[in-house]
Amino acid sequence: MNGMASDHNASSQEEYLPHYLQKEDPFASKLSREADIVAGFYLTVIGILSTLGNGYVIFMSSKRKKKLRPAEIMTVNLAVCDLGISVVGKPFSIISFFSHRWVFGWMGCRWYGWAGFFFGCGSLITMTAVSLDRYLKICHLSYGTWLKRHHAFICLAIIWAYATFWATVPFAGVGSYAPEPFGTSCTLDWWLAQASVAGQAFILSILFFCLLFPTAVIVFSYVKIILKVKSSTKEVAHYDTRIQNSHILEMKLTKVAMLICAGFLIAWIPYAVVSVWSAFGQPDSVPIQFSVVPTLLAKSAAMYNPIIYQVIDCKFACCRSGGLKTLQKKSSLKKSR
Repeated sequence: MNGMASDHNASSQEEYLPHYLQKEDPFASKLSREADIVAGFYLTVIGILSTLGNGYVIFMSSKRKKKLRPAEIMTVNLAVCDLGISVVGKPFSIISFFSHRWVFGWMGCRWYGWAGFFFGCGSLITMTAVSLDRYLKICHLSYGTWLKRHHAFICLAIIWAYATFWATVPFAGVGSYAPEPFGTSCTLDWWLAQASVAGQAFILSILFFCLLFPTAVIVFSYVKIILKVKSSTKEVAHYDTRIQNSHILEMKLTKVAMLICAGFLIAWIPYAVVSVWSAFGQPDSVPIQFSVVPTLLAKSAAMYNPIIYQVIDCKFACCRSGGLKTLQKKSSLKKSR
C-alpha cells in the first residue's frame, strides 16, 4: 500500500483518492459470495472453451504451417493472443473469484494487468493488420501480387513490439495497474485521470493508440470492402472458374476477419465505455455491481474466434463440395456425349 501511495503526489491525494487507496484492503471482494461463485464458474467455462478452441486452431494450423497464407498467419497470431489471455490471465481471476478476494497481492495484480493489456492490445492490433490486409487485397488487387509470407512475419514482429511497448509504459512511472472496484481483478489504472493532468494525458494516449485509432482503421477497411464487393460482384461472375474460386476464398477470409472484429469490439466496447467513464466522469460514479458485467463480457472475447473459424469453414466446405459436385456432373455429361 505504501508503494502505491508514493506513486501519487500529495496534491493529487487531496483532490481525489482512487478506490484502492481509500480502504485498508483494496483486494477484498465488494460482491456477495454467491455472485463471486457465479462469476468464477462463468470464467471457468469461458477459460476451458477458449483454451481448447484456440489450442485446436493453433494445432491444426501447425500441421500445414508451410501452406498458410499471410492472412491465415495473422489469424493464427490472434489465436495465440487469445490462448495467452486464457492460460496466463484467467486462472488468476478464477481463483480470486472463488476465494472471494484477490489473493495474489500487488505484484500479482501488476502482472495480471500487464498480461491482460498486452494480449488484448495484441489481439486488437492483429485484427487491425488483418483488416488492412483484407482492404488492400479486395480493393487494390495489385497488392496481393507482391505480398509474401515474410511480410506477414515482419508485421507480426511490429504487432508484438507495439503491444509490448504500450503494456510496459505504465511501469516507467507514467501509469500503473490497479485492482478493479469490485476487488477480485486488476486492470489499467484508469483512475489516474482523476488525479492529475499527466494521468489524463496517459489515459488519453492509451485510448487513442490502443482503441480509437485501431478501431477507426478496422471500420474504414470493412466499409470500403463492403462498397467494393457490391460494385464488383457482377464483374466476377464473368471470369473463369479459377478466378471465381480465388474470389470465393478471399471473401471467406474476409468474412472470418469481419466477424472476429465484430465479436471483439462487441465484447470490449462496454468495458471501454465504463473505463472511460471511470477515468473522466464523476469519481466513483459507476456502481460496483454494474462495473463487473462489462469486465466479464470482455473476458469472454477469446472464446468467440474458434467458433467463428469453424462456422465459416463448414459453410465454405459445403459450398466447395457443392461446386465440386457441379463440376463432376458437367464432366460426366461431356464424357457421355
